[in-house]
Amino acid sequence: MNTRYFIDLEEKYGARNYKPLDVVLSRGRGIWVWDVDGNRYMDCLSSYSAVNQGHCHPKIMESMVRQAEKLTLTSRAFRNDQLGPFYEELCALTNSHLVLPMNSGAEAVETAIKAVRKWGYRTKGIEEGRAEVIVCENNFHGRTITIVGFSTEQQYRNGFSPFTPGFVIVPFGDIQALKKAITKNTVAFLVEPIQGEAGVIIPPDGYMAGVREICTEHTIAMITDEIQTGLGRTGRLLAEEHDGVEADVTLIGKALSGGFYPVSAILSNADVLGVFMPGDHGSTFGGNPLACAVARAALKVLVEEGMIENSARMGDYFLDNLRSIKSSVIKEIRGRGLFIGVELHQEAGGARRFCERLMQEGLLCKETHDNVIRFAPPLVISKDDIDWALERIEPVLSRT
Repeated sequence: MNTRYFIDLEEKYGARNYKPLDVVLSRGRGIWVWDVDGNRYMDCLSSYSAVNQGHCHPKIMESMVRQAEKLTLTSRAFRNDQLGPFYEELCALTNSHLVLPMNSGAEAVETAIKAVRKWGYRTKGIEEGRAEVIVCENNFHGRTITIVGFSTEQQYRNGFSPFTPGFVIVPFGDIQALKKAITKNTVAFLVEPIQGEAGVIIPPDGYMAGVREICTEHTIAMITDEIQTGLGRTGRLLAEEHDGVEADVTLIGKALSGGFYPVSAILSNADVLGVFMPGDHGSTFGGNPLACAVARAALKVLVEEGMIENSARMGDYFLDNLRSIKSSVIKEIRGRGLFIGVELHQEAGGARRFCERLMQEGLLCKETHDNVIRFAPPLVISKDDIDWALERIEPVLSRT
């Protein structure tokens, strides 16, 4: 059974909401993956940063197998012996007061919206049903009806209305626009420290610090969506650390399990998550013992094996060498840590064809917003690995 066989099965039975590259992967280890025909590729997407620790990290795998043999699910009707230690370790690592575990990134975002609305009604005295959350243009926070309702990407919205009210959209990186959007009903500002799906867009220097100052001044909850940028991707544990700020609510997911299991978490001060009472919110699988055991191992290897520091060093090296490529198709190269976007000129004919060429050369990456190639390899990548990648990237980008 070769690549064509598996693609034909997908085309016959699967919904058409994805457009993947035509490679069918069957196994992975570290930064490398292999397809069903035995070809090896360097993974420079990391499953949208879900496998920061590399594919099938042996210590995370060992933790998952060990826990799966003991207890996988209790629901939250009962307690389990992995949840408390997970809370303690995660709070100590991130300087958080409270944790609420969920499963997906979108669930974390939805949970945060519920929490800040209730916090606004209870703490700020906002009239019930009037709470407003400010968000940014070109945001990406997930795919639920509520979340796509405050997206500015028309494809995410078309055909899915009516949408949830209560969201105000401002330009990303514009402090003055944020100030002007605040009203007596504003409860929170939800922002990505770096906009990933928009094309690895980094805000102006001082923006996040300015956001923190404004939110404090107006008693607004600052929510940072670190589902892609967090857990070492940008060379710090959390991307907000680059600006020396702490959000009131921080959302993490993806790499929280090292790619083994869906795990996300809402990290908060005691005020915001403290509004939830028994029965206000929940999840059958959220905080299950298997998820907690996997997440504990994923966090441990991230720290103990120096992956965050490696992301900073290798990110600088990768960026410097990408910027030395002479190519008429490159408009801009930007990034932080191992979160890198190569924006191409419109005349280049789109980023997809370059991703397809790179796939033929043994390197997997993905286009975003038509004209941006995103490079985000696992944080275990080495200098020699990056040199290998550059030997393939340079000629592909140089040939128009």
